[in-house]
Amino acid sequence: MNPSEATAGLPSEALAQTVAELAAELPAGHVAAWAGVLASVQRSEATVEAALIDARPGYAVAAHARRLVAVWRSHAPDLPGAAVALALRSAAHLQRRAEVRRTELVVSGPSSPAVAVRLTRSVVVELIRQARRSLLMVSFAAYGVAEVVAEVSAAADRGVRVDLVSESGTADGGPLRGVTGADVFAGLGDRVTCWHWPVAARRQPGRSLPALHAKVIAADTDAALVSSANLTDRALSDNLEVGVVVRDPDAVRRLVDHFAALTDPRAGVLRRL
Repeated sequence: MNPSEATAGLPSEALAQTVAELAAELPAGHVAAWAGVLASVQRSEATVEAALIDARPGYAVAAHARRLVAVWRSHAPDLPGAAVALALRSAAHLQRRAEVRRTELVVSGPSSPAVAVRLTRSVVVELIRQARRSLLMVSFAAYGVAEVVAEVSAAADRGVRVDLVSESGTADGGPLRGVTGADVFAGLGDRVTCWHWPVAARRQPGRSLPALHAKVIAADTDAALVSSANLTDRALSDNLEVGVVVRDPDAVRRLVDHFAALTDPRAGVLRRL
């Protein structure tokens, strides 16, 4: 069998591209309805376009249906409707997975018209509200943030396990002057587990003291904000800060697992306050 025979009957690049684009443009309900129509026909018959339009009316549906049928008829007329339906469902599935795993840009302070962004404070509140099992918060500094404290309290009340990792204050030999994260959330008592990196565990002869400088908020293992912003009122609103929300469950799980290992009492370097 030569290569041309091996690929005979396979959908062309044009049809594959069209199906992928429609999967991204059509709502999920339209994809399901269209796949049902396509699976019921053998070929790109003249009645298919009208059947697609009638299956699920909506804005610009007629143009989309006309485009699909035209490309199908021109580039893969012998391809069964069931194959086109499967391609559409598969493309839509991959599109949904891509959307779930998307990243978002988050900023504090001045914004620009260059790209659409979300504000750090609103994202922090959203992630805390999203948590159902666990909430990990890591910050060098914490100050004020009454709204965040209230949201964390509500999360703890609904059964979320809350872990706060923050830098040590000067009283404990750390580099942070003034209020610490543990101080900010002290009013929540044992509903929040506070962790620190003991100074004795990080001293290195002849070198300056390493700092706990990470800023992370992870809701379960579904989404995480990785940002330059501390948990302070200025950082969440006024300072020029930039971060990203990661919604890739695999990446978020690895991040959460990293801190779980660091807080492991058997081998971790972080200690409970």
